[in-house]
Amino acid sequence: MEMNDVIIVIPALFAGIVLGVVFFGGLWYTVRVGLRSSKAGLIFTGSLILRMLIILLGFYYIGANSWQKMLACLVGFLIARVVITRYTHKQKSLETPIINQMSDET
Repeated sequence: MEMNDVIIVIPALFAGIVLGVVFFGGLWYTVRVGLRSSKAGLIFTGSLILRMLIILLGFYYIGANSWQKMLACLVGFLIARVVITRYTHKQKSLETPIINQMSDET
């Protein structure tokens, strides 16, 4: 792989990170909002469709004609998954569990 190839792949890596943050951050937000809503099914379904549409279009345009860009985008997406997962686990440990909140209300 030449230096020019690396320069072309780095933006795809960062774009994959952005796509991952949008997808997994959106999932985290959807779960937080959806569990407290009376229309949870609509919220979860709408969020899934919107997040998948954004991700599929993003991967399509970023890796359009290069498997190297597609792979770099996927690696960035997975990096974002790890970061968001660790961040949300830290947030989870700081909050009262939802199950305890529900049992207190009844």
